[in-house]
Amino acid sequence: MNWNKIIHYATKGNLPAPRRIEKTAEEWQAILTAEQFRIMRQHGTERAFTGEFCERHEAGRYACACCQTILFDSTQKYDSYSGWPSFTEPVAADVLQYHKDTNYGMVRVEVLCNVCDAHLGHVFPDGPPPTALRFCINSAALTLANEA
Repeated sequence: MNWNKIIHYATKGNLPAPRRIEKTAEEWQAILTAEQFRIMRQHGTERAFTGEFCERHEAGRYACACCQTILFDSTQKYDSYSGWPSFTEPVAADVLQYHKDTNYGMVRVEVLCNVCDAHLGHVFPDGPPPTALRFCINSAALTLANEA
């Protein structure tokens, strides 16, 4: 995964999803907390440095809080000092989708779950080697499945 591929996906279309989960807003609201619903279904953002996974570094895999699709591995997590959990790459190319985001007078790339379309956060080209990517993800959008 690299920045050029992400820009390609954001402008030309994303990879097919490994599976699809679709629910109504009411069905999502029934299974998510109010904060998760605001972030994941209404494209919100949690305040910097307040999320559960911002400074946690235990081993495990991070899944979408909506559909439980595994998205990131803790071995790819690093402290970006941005205020949100940051990862250098997803576990697989087809678990995320990318969209150009021009809200708030900025041009960014939004990251969504490719299985259920949940808003997760954004990706930036200022991360560490080897990918130089920073997947900046809301803690409320993730659950941690510890390694057995």
